[in-house]
Amino acid sequence: MSDFLDQMANSSKERARIAKASIPQAALEAKIRALPPAPPLNLSAAGFDVIAELKLRSPAVGALAPEAADGKLKVLAYARGGAAAISVLTEPSRFDGELAHLEAAHAALAPLKIPAMRKDFLVDSYQLAEARAAGAGGALLIVRMLSRPRLTELLDAAAGYGLFVLLEAFDELDLEAAEEVLSSRPRQQVLVGVNCRDLQTLQVVPSRFERLAPHLPRAWPAVAESGVNSAADARRVKDLGFSVALIGTALMRRDDPAALLEEIFAATRTVHS
Repeated sequence: MSDFLDQMANSSKERARIAKASIPQAALEAKIRALPPAPPLNLSAAGFDVIAELKLRSPAVGALAPEAADGKLKVLAYARGGAAAISVLTEPSRFDGELAHLEAAHAALAPLKIPAMRKDFLVDSYQLAEARAAGAGGALLIVRMLSRPRLTELLDAAAGYGLFVLLEAFDELDLEAAEEVLSSRPRQQVLVGVNCRDLQTLQVVPSRFERLAPHLPRAWPAVAESGVNSAADARRVKDLGFSVALIGTALMRRDDPAALLEEIFAATRTVHS
């Protein structure tokens, strides 16, 4: 595991420890039982989807939105543009995220039946309970950060809470591990992502999509993460076998993110929905 992921894992463990001391998992689960089901993740039959991301800061490029930015307006713009789901960063130290952003996104999206997804460096099933209690319909899990028993445990927890999962991989070994774990499990809604960010430099290396495309598990939708900034980029990853792109920085920097989403779908969908 890289130094960056080590730091994020240690920070995440400490956040989980503090949160458990404040709100027991049993209390979260009682709240979850009283909630209506989260909106499901519905991928389009038109050939390509986008998970649009609410991300206030990137460790690689700095602030992506002013402190006073209205996250509700951003996620509603994503919804207007046709995003299948909204990824919400909840990591505080490097991404300026918090669970309140996830709660607010869910509140805005629920009437539109679009799920919010918790994106963080999750290491404990408690954090999946936090996500669902905040309204999330999905969560990201990073293969490299989790032992196979722990990954299985978290997949079980996600299924129990009714969360879809985006499993994030960085290389061939991660993809192999993801396929092995998923192949031995009951079916649940899982997407397998390739993040083309270099974990040492934190720079994006789009050529990794070409290198890793032949190793994608074909039984699960493939997600291109990082490095998709335009309609041309989206078309390129679609041609490589990806059916979803997770896009954060490019959308956060656009005054009209819905217009970028519309450009992407015009370039990647053979049938428009």
